[in-house]
Parts: sequence; structure tokens; C-alpha cells
Amino acid sequence: MNILVHGAGALGSYFGGRILEAGHNVSFFVRERRAAQMKKEGLKIMSPEGNFEHNDVTVYTSPEQIEKIDLIILAVKGYHLDQAISQVQAIAQHTGAFVLPLLNGMEHLERLQKAVGKEKVLGGFASIIATLNEQGHVVHSSGSSAVKFGALHEDQIEICNQLDEIHTRVNTNILREENILKHMWKKYILITAFSGITSAMQLPAGYIASSEASFNVARNVIYEMSMLAKLEGIQLSDQEIEREASRLKAFKPDATSSMHQDMRKGLPLEVEHLHGGAMRFAAKHNVSVSVIETLYGVLKPYENGNPIL
Repeated sequence: MNILVHGAGALGSYFGGRILEAGHNVSFFVRERRAAQMKKEGLKIMSPEGNFEHNDVTVYTSPEQIEKIDLIILAVKGYHLDQAISQVQAIAQHTGAFVLPLLNGMEHLERLQKAVGKEKVLGGFASIIATLNEQGHVVHSSGSSAVKFGALHEDQIEICNQLDEIHTRVNTNILREENILKHMWKKYILITAFSGITSAMQLPAGYIASSEASFNVARNVIYEMSMLAKLEGIQLSDQEIEREASRLKAFKPDATSSMHQDMRKGLPLEVEHLHGGAMRFAAKHNVSVSVIETLYGVLKPYENGNPIL
């Protein structure tokens, strides 16, 4: 299987690198600056799951350069989706590739389906805490990592079978889920709470566990997000909701969200993609999500990096 990873930030570089490490044909679609960095530095992963280095990485910067691709793994931030959609559409149209988006949130599914067809867009997401250092190398700080994927259309069964085969040979988890939409919503619920509270506090996870007031804010986001999931047809039991809330206290004390890491670096934030998206779901169903709305208001000024008056 020929795989193109669209986006080579920490997430795309990590999972693309792991699949490359297992001997599969993996290339990367990136911007000119990242392409130059990858050609100079190669692809390097520093991880509890094992280090990996590859110095001859295939990179593309234009859709016209790409000829034979079976699967596009879309691993961009939410705020890059507008630009990425036209590129993915161009690549998919002349290669016939399927698309596996690993973005947070849910709104991107419908937009990608409109661009390339419902039969071409799989469901999926990634779980990892990682960042790029100054050399563009991946620093993976969580103890594990995973991509979860699943079919949203009967035409995707064969490509899912091929991804299943990859799982047994990679130094990460690439896991197939039958009800992938439910798993995507559970990830969306947790990350909206975790990224929102760590970024608003500008503190790591240990302060969620040690401050009952801070934990209550994050837990209320879990409840509001779970309500939206149910309104969108995703049934979550009370036990499942409480399990997601308890995960907020299970992170290592120094662990934090990618949004908080981006805030520390003065980079753009996915606040519109995550919290803004939740507010749009709330408006669609005419319900209130006051805690999410508050976090959105606190974080919105940082959307494009450190605010300057």
C-alpha cells in the first residue's frame, strides 16, 4: 500500500515514521519550508516506544508531483483544513486514494466528504502527546500512542483490511473500530475539556487533579460535550461519561495538551476547530454550553498566536 501523509507536524511525522519504519511505502506532503527541513534533517523520532531515524524521506510540495497513492493520512491542524481540502481533493481525484483524517473534532468529516465523496473518507483519530523540537524531530512524551480508524462506507472495507495488516508490524497501535464515530466523539469530548482547561490555566495536568475547582470546570465541559454527542445521535452511558471525566485526573502531572504546548510556543491554537465547533453544534440544536463558551472566550485571543494590541 502506498501511503501519503499530508502534514508532517509531530502527529504526521510520528505515525508516518512508524509505518515507514515497518517497511511500507510512505511519503509526505508538506510546505516548502518543512520539505527543506526534512531533506536536511531527515525524519527522527525520540520515543518511549523506540527511537527511529530515516534520512532519505520522500516529500512532495505540489499535488501534481504525486502519481500513485492508495491512502492519504490527513494529519494537519484544524486551522489548516481550508488549505488542505483543495490539495486533498486534487490528489484524490487523480489517484483514487482514500482519505483517513486524523483531525480533532467532527466538522471536518462532512467537509471532506463533500470534497472527495462519502465513499472515500474513513473515520479516524490519533492519540499521542508529542511535539517537534527546533530541528523538526519528533519528541514523543506520552507512554503510548494510537491511531484508531474505521469504515464509514461499505466501499472502505478493503482499505480497512489493509490497514489492519499494518498493525501487527508497527511500533505503535493502529486499531480498527467498528463504531468509529462514537470513538471519535469520545476523543472530541475529552480533548475539548483537556485542551481547554490546560490552556486556560496555562498549567499542566497535575493542576487538574490537585485543584477541585479546575477539575470541575473540565468535568462540566465533559458533560456539555456528551450532551452534544447525544444530540448528534451518539449514545453514551452515564458510566462512559464518568469514565471520560475520570481520565482528566489520570494524566501524568507534567503532561499537557498540544493546544497548551502551542500556546507556550506562541503558535496558533485549534480553539475555533474544537470549542468553536462545539458551539456550532450547540447552536444547531438550540442548547446552551456555557462552560465551553467561557473557555472559548478566554482562548480566542490566542487563536493566531500570542495576541498583540
